Amino acid sequence: MTAHSPKPADHQTSARPKLDAARVDRQRPLVQPWPQAGSIGTTLLGPIGSGDGIYVTDEAGRKLMDGPAGMWCVNVGHRRAELADAMRDQAMALSYSSPWYTTSAPSLQLAERLAAHAPGDLDHVFFTTGGSSAVETALRFMQFSNNVRGRPEKKIIVSRQGAYHGSTYLSASLNGRPRDLNWMDSLSDKVVMLSCPNPFQRPSGMDEAQFADFLVDEFRQVIERVGAENIGAHVAEPIMASGGVIVPPAGYVKRMFELCRANDILYIADEVVTAFGRLGHVFASKDVFGIEPDMITFAKGVTSGYFPLGGVMISARLLEELRRSNHPEAMFAHGLTYSSHPIGCAVALKNLDILEDGLLEHARAISPYFQKSLKTLEELPLVGEVRGMGLMACVDCVADKVNRNPLALDVEVGKRIDAHCQERGLLVRPLINMCVISPPLIITEPEIDRMTEILSASIRQTMDDLTRDGLWNG
Repeated sequence: MTAHSPKPADHQTSARPKLDAARVDRQRPLVQPWPQAGSIGTTLLGPIGSGDGIYVTDEAGRKLMDGPAGMWCVNVGHRRAELADAMRDQAMALSYSSPWYTTSAPSLQLAERLAAHAPGDLDHVFFTTGGSSAVETALRFMQFSNNVRGRPEKKIIVSRQGAYHGSTYLSASLNGRPRDLNWMDSLSDKVVMLSCPNPFQRPSGMDEAQFADFLVDEFRQVIERVGAENIGAHVAEPIMASGGVIVPPAGYVKRMFELCRANDILYIADEVVTAFGRLGHVFASKDVFGIEPDMITFAKGVTSGYFPLGGVMISARLLEELRRSNHPEAMFAHGLTYSSHPIGCAVALKNLDILEDGLLEHARAISPYFQKSLKTLEELPLVGEVRGMGLMACVDCVADKVNRNPLALDVEVGKRIDAHCQERGLLVRPLINMCVISPPLIITEPEIDRMTEILSASIRQTMDDLTRDGLWNG
């Protein structure tokens, strides 16, 4: 057990409900995210029973390193007594109050602290329930603002291939990952997709500086073709997380931001993953990439996954423009029952305490070791590239290192690696031919070494599997 997480009392352990395997086999009552039509309502993902520090334990009692930190979110680690206490104390004081006609002290305090951390004039926050609703809120605010200001045509949203911004209607319309929208409706007539800023897959004969020029020129041409008067916002993750931890070319983020600012296009930085320590700072936009966006969306690490909470940091300038408009009666008719939830905000305040009390510094200090250790996996023939920044990384597997071709014959290679990793004590997040790693920020150098050892052995075993099955010849 870790020092921060005392062992639960015996009565607490014995009271934890166990899955009734026979009943689950018959009914499969839980429908989990992203099911396929042919198996919907019949599948059950691996049950997890408990967590502690950087580890989780499955129902069979197997202890596993939580390589993805849940879903990029368990930044301070599992079983933090401080966060559990914050939830209980707030629930006993005030479990809920409606954000329509009341305000809770935790929401006010959290708003003040986030505004102090946010770059530029991002002095205001609208709280949501997670990342999708945060992006949805930012987009609806853009639409509302342009309506109020007499620019109803300024609604086009610019996104990128490989992007992931959420599962609600507007946010999902921006997704550019393979297969995300194949069978789902979207607001396609209001979205323009730019190229993915992945240097590993850049055109042949182009260096990274030229690739950056190409990407920025592409955006400039879109603005000229579509018209700046019709483009409301560019939404971008500083690092494209679920797209494969895409770290863009040097200078790209700032140049894209400057194009937006020059053409009166809102720049919305989607920091749902990169905020709250993943890159070593509360917000990464200015500290890492040198920009002060018009809005920043966040979620995940704001509570380290202990309670559903998200939000949008909004520029004071945008609110001032609304107050100066000719439509003081215009209402931003958007809200969520659980917006500004007092328990979520109380947890986020305590989570910030932990981050500010040395964990951000630890994340910045250990990140180079994390990246260097995982980079050694590039020695394996199956691994095309290991890329990342801070405490997020991706192992990208390819069939042909010279031509950088993904494994066309085995799109499930990531799942194969994950299965072998689990046998050895590590969870990773498989994404087709890639494996994503984003551990809790409390990880240590020996734990990073062990993680790398497991990944190396599991990739080698996967190479043997692919060779045996005739899917790869090395």
